[in-house]
Amino acid sequence: MRTGKWEKIVLLLIFLFSSASGAFIGINIGTQMSSLPSAAEIVSILKTQQVKHVRLFDADHQMLNALANTGIEVTVGVPNDQLLRIGESRSEAANWINKNVAAFVPATNITYIAVGNEVKVSSPQSMDMIPKHFPPSTATFNLSWNSVMYQYLQFLKNTGSSFMLNAQPYYAYAKGQGIFPLEYALFRPLDPNNQIVDPNTNFQYTNMFDAMIDAAYYSMQSLNFSNIPVTVTASGWPSLGGASEPEANIDNALAYNRNLIRHVLNGSGTPSQPTTSVSAYVHELFNEDLRPGPVSEKNWGIFASNGTAVYSVTFGHLAESSAESTGLVGVFCVANSSADSNALKKGLDWACGPGSANCTAIQQGQPCYEANNLVAIASYAYNDYYHRTQANGGSCNFGNTAMITTTDPSHGSCIFAGSSGSSTSSTEGTTPSAFGPVGALSGASRLQFVSSTFLVAVLLTFLV
Repeated sequence: MRTGKWEKIVLLLIFLFSSASGAFIGINIGTQMSSLPSAAEIVSILKTQQVKHVRLFDADHQMLNALANTGIEVTVGVPNDQLLRIGESRSEAANWINKNVAAFVPATNITYIAVGNEVKVSSPQSMDMIPKHFPPSTATFNLSWNSVMYQYLQFLKNTGSSFMLNAQPYYAYAKGQGIFPLEYALFRPLDPNNQIVDPNTNFQYTNMFDAMIDAAYYSMQSLNFSNIPVTVTASGWPSLGGASEPEANIDNALAYNRNLIRHVLNGSGTPSQPTTSVSAYVHELFNEDLRPGPVSEKNWGIFASNGTAVYSVTFGHLAESSAESTGLVGVFCVANSSADSNALKKGLDWACGPGSANCTAIQQGQPCYEANNLVAIASYAYNDYYHRTQANGGSCNFGNTAMITTTDPSHGSCIFAGSSGSSTSSTEGTTPSAFGPVGALSGASRLQFVSSTFLVAVLLTFLV
């Protein structure tokens, strides 16, 4: 090793597999939590949610055994703290493969290995490797890593592998200090007078996610590489943040992940690559309370560690064909009981008037009418508006008099939209309130085992 220089051997293990074509949506499973569910409980939730692709950040043997014979496609990870040991020795790499992969296939459908996570030379890359991602057409990799990235991209090209990217619009929006509108980050419709256009290509970007993917494509093109597909290995939105993180909330997390799933599954590609679909893994299944950093870092999960849903999304066939669906199971927009009564009245009038909420049930003599309970009446109207419009950009705000809750406000014969007893609930997947047994999947949603063939390839990269 030369003095003052790094000289590393980086071993990249890529699994090439055969499966159905087209974009897929998967989910990451992190383990930095004080109460980790059992592997069987985790797989129970995956089956219920019709998840077909998962990414593990390690190669936990209990998880790999629990995933056997489910047909779920699995990406296993080489943890960052094992990279140097494995990368410096072919025998260590072979031992890792034998112990953590060969011992489980074909029963466990392992299709990829992600080598590390957001280290400078690995498989999944951070957006930090692209210092400026807008406009996408001018994006390049960090120049100090060009020689490494060139060899890495050549390896991907030679093996027909994907460029793995962690694309998180939440971070870009939070750091942007209002440069881009929130709607742009959440896949929501933009004001016609506030469109986002790359001035060099005239491509119009309706969402930040696509801009990030195109930034990766253009960065690869700057090194004369093309036709390398991008797989997004992490993308999501936190449901809770600290006092300085107001955009980390359930409303935005639900909107982002629901719209991300829909966007990926429509397979439309990006403005610069419209015929190339992009698969993505939602980050993540569980909140990880042991993650370091601000409150938001601990709250990216769709579920709490006890199996209770933070909010409800679906990964199955219903999600693929529900562009017109507006039902959100287990999530409700209700009036804040501490809000000023005049502000509540104003919000109620707007919801039942210009907002076009169906307020029939809160008229006198109807099941949700409560003469002296403005909060209850406003809650019904707010929630009806939210469920009708959320997929198209409607929010739960009403002049800061409303909030998102997962507690069902239905009572008696007064049934709120989103309740398991409402007509809107049939459009979303089943969400368990806690861990429990799961019955056999129906024929329509049964996961098919995909046979895989794999190749272990070695890239020796020297930084001098």
